[in-house]
Amino acid sequence: MTTSIVALLGAAIIAAAAAIATAMGNSRVISKTMESMARQPEIQNSLRTTMFIGVGLIEAVPIIAIVIAFMLLNK
Repeated sequence: MTTSIVALLGAAIIAAAAAIATAMGNSRVISKTMESMARQPEIQNSLRTTMFIGVGLIEAVPIIAIVIAFMLLNK
């Protein structure tokens, strides 16, 4: 295999793994937040704010992974 094929394969694997991990992380954070809101509706606003911060941090992972994939493709 040439270097370009290996780079393309590596970039595809990085992007797929990042997308899967992000989807799993977001679904877990959101489901636990909804569960907590159902149990304690009086702290709903605090939970929602914390959830958005957590989801934002989780979303940083695929952005970093895509940057790494693009760097891998440029070599």
